[in-house]
Amino acid sequence: MAAGRPAVVVHYHEISLKRGNRPLFLRHLQRNLLQATRDLGPLRLRQLPGRIVLDLEGHPKPDAVRDRAARVCGVSSVALAWRVPSTLDAMKGAVAGVIRDRTFRSFRISARRAFKTYPMTSVELNRALGAFVLEHVGRPEVRVDLGSPELDIRLEVLPQETMVYVEPTPGPGGLPVGVSGTVAGLLSGGIDSPVAAWRMMKRGCRVVFVHFHSVPYLPATSQAKARALVERLTQWQYRSPLFLVPLGEIQREVVLSVRPALRVVVYRRMMVRIAQRLGRQLGASALATGESLGQVASQTLANIARVDEVADMPVLRPLIGMDKLEITREAQQLGTFEISIEPDADCCTLFVPPHPATRVGAEEIAAAEARLDIERLVAMGVEGAQLETFEFPPRPAELASA
Repeated sequence: MAAGRPAVVVHYHEISLKRGNRPLFLRHLQRNLLQATRDLGPLRLRQLPGRIVLDLEGHPKPDAVRDRAARVCGVSSVALAWRVPSTLDAMKGAVAGVIRDRTFRSFRISARRAFKTYPMTSVELNRALGAFVLEHVGRPEVRVDLGSPELDIRLEVLPQETMVYVEPTPGPGGLPVGVSGTVAGLLSGGIDSPVAAWRMMKRGCRVVFVHFHSVPYLPATSQAKARALVERLTQWQYRSPLFLVPLGEIQREVVLSVRPALRVVVYRRMMVRIAQRLGRQLGASALATGESLGQVASQTLANIARVDEVADMPVLRPLIGMDKLEITREAQQLGTFEISIEPDADCCTLFVPPHPATRVGAEEIAAAEARLDIERLVAMGVEGAQLETFEFPPRPAELASA
């Protein structure tokens, strides 16, 4: 074990560019770090220049704290570090500890001074500590490599203490959840919409999920998948409302009145109308979807324009310029892909024509919807919605019943 006291050092990047709003962003980030780790044991959080430190002295789960912190939006990297006094001897002791039991043939010392009045420059620290490592290891094959070392030993020299660590873990970057407001995310059971929701979280939004299902016309498998996806995504925003909206009866009425080629666009317009009403109940000021331009018939420019006509709040499409391979890679990294590819029966498979129109005109869709009682159908969806809430980490009562 290294000499010194353990801590997790949290770095952020984009927040540091926010100038006047930086204190607000940092308060959200600190709150989210504590929320993400609340079940792991008590932590003391300290804001230092350019970084946040989670003190881990006596903490039973330091690795778990580091891993949770690495999933907090707004974090650029985290590292399990050792805190020592800012003296050369104390630094050497910490460096000796972090390289103990490690096998490496090349290394680099990367020292940064957070205050420039320290009596040694960064270059002088690098040289002194590099010489110490070579002497301490005592193996002729070990060498300094400033370009591509096997081991990068990092030191952050602060006025009262120095943080020493290796192998920082990258975080998601972006902004802390909560600083950008709330959006209502339309969640299908597919690959795209969970990635879109996560991208909105990374831009600082809280996401209220809205899932449309076709029970009793189809089995409830899509609802189970939506719950599993929201449970996974809640690890990034800690509390997630999910509206489960019955669409089957609305689809049936559309089928009776609208010709087949136009039905998909009518369905999407109904979803937007319902989702924005539900979202407003929980403070949402925009919608978010997983649409990617040209991927399916409802996602052509013409049909996207028809869908947006019925929205009275912004419709955000964070995946609009991505292709399926890019989205799939993100879903795999996010851990939603395996859930999304499980077989289900969602509302997109009910009453869908084999050849939907790809360029629906405004007058054409208006004439089709004139045959429907739009307000009654929207009210049907809103009133039939079931609200569930997911939390991460679970509350103690949930842990006890698990």
